[in-house]
Amino acid sequence: MAMLFSCNDNYERVGVEAKKAVYPQGVANNLVFTYTETTDPVKNEKEVTSKVLAVLTAPVREDFNNLSFPREVFPKGLEVEFFDDKNQKSTITADYGISYSTTKLISLQGNVVINTHDGKQFKTPQLYYDQTNKWIFTQEKFEFINPEDESVMYGQGFDSDKDLKQVNAHKTTGLKIIKDEEI
Repeated sequence: MAMLFSCNDNYERVGVEAKKAVYPQGVANNLVFTYTETTDPVKNEKEVTSKVLAVLTAPVREDFNNLSFPREVFPKGLEVEFFDDKNQKSTITADYGISYSTTKLISLQGNVVINTHDGKQFKTPQLYYDQTNKWIFTQEKFEFINPEDESVMYGQGFDSDKDLKQVNAHKTTGLKIIKDEEI
């Protein structure tokens, strides 16, 4: 004797169980946002001099800063050009990004690439940026190309200052060209 039972979940979820729809308080399309700072004290509005720190471009930005955990989402990717004290440009691109307003943490996902002004290149599937400490990090696999010492490093787990000068790499392998005169 065999008994077979089949059930369907026809229960309508209401109250606490129901998923609440979350909508952005605003959406910007074809966003170009320029971050600047004044270089000298402001005397009057006609004599303001400013310096460009970064330029963010994105096809779409969704603003969720009205939620209990505020954030801005870049669902179709973003590019950030940032400039150092000598006005040298570096870029970061990613397929997806979230900027958390409260924690000052940025999460970049999908084909994350950093190209520095001095030719260094860093690639990973996910990267975090701590805006407070100006520090980048990931636990994902990465590739780091450094033309200064003609090396390519692969690994899993990486953290560094935003300029890729103080690098801490984990589980690494790599290639380095050694010229005859160095031996």
